[in-house]
Amino acid sequence: MSLIVTAFDESVIVRSIEAETIGRAPVTLQLLADGSSTGGALSTKRVTLLDGANGPAPHRHARSVEMFYLLDGIAQFLSGDRVVTAQRGDLVVVPSGMDHAFAAAPGEDADILIVATPGIDRFEYFRHMERIAKGELPRESLMDVQELYDTYFTHSDLWNRARLSGWMRPG
Repeated sequence: MSLIVTAFDESVIVRSIEAETIGRAPVTLQLLADGSSTGGALSTKRVTLLDGANGPAPHRHARSVEMFYLLDGIAQFLSGDRVVTAQRGDLVVVPSGMDHAFAAAPGEDADILIVATPGIDRFEYFRHMERIAKGELPRESLMDVQELYDTYFTHSDLWNRARLSGWMRPG
């Protein structure tokens, strides 16, 4: 087991009204604390997905674990070789190196708090994604920054089938 030694000595307080928000309905992302503000201990964001909206495509992180806590709603998660449905109050933790993805369940909304540890600075990655969504950068530009942001895109037929088939019961 490794110990994360952090390099910050004051509390990190982020007021919701002051947090940067990226995107617009049906997908919004509230950037709360990046790795640099927590001495590398963690990074955290809040994702809101409306009416069955997709989150990110299947991907993995080589250097961080990701925790997803359902603040409200119902979401589907790809976690390795299985797809699970989680609802308000449920927790999903994905180890480093495991393929994963998430989305609001079909016809549902999902409000998710996401914490990655150790904290890698990824806020610029999300800004990059926003520039792609606005047509300012080509989607292929993500391939150039995968290592920088520890986000490696993968493919999952299982996830694609699950998203096309509609509703999945919690479990």
